[in-house]
Amino acid sequence: MALELTDANFEELVMKSDKPVLVDFWAEWCGPCRMVGPVVEELSNEYAGKAVVGKVDVDSNPNVSAKFGIRNIPTLLVFKNGQIVDKHVGVAQKSQLAGKLDAQLS
Repeated sequence: MALELTDANFEELVMKSDKPVLVDFWAEWCGPCRMVGPVVEELSNEYAGKAVVGKVDVDSNPNVSAKFGIRNIPTLLVFKNGQIVDKHVGVAQKSQLAGKLDAQLS
């Protein structure tokens, strides 16, 4: 299951992670976010132990959303060693997101 990332735990779970991290910035009222949600959950199971997959509810966590300039959702960011290394805005296919994670695992 994807981690619930918050303003309080983002630094620890994402910025200090020794694994690549996929972060889904989403909101309950966002239709496209609900389309991406199941894909993010599948990836969290498939990449368990290899990468961290988490979700940030932008309505509940305005600080981290503002820090990364999230203006449109869903926005998916890939982090490695505390740096953004890839980004996708809008609905994404599972294969696209898996490819972004795979690129950071090598």
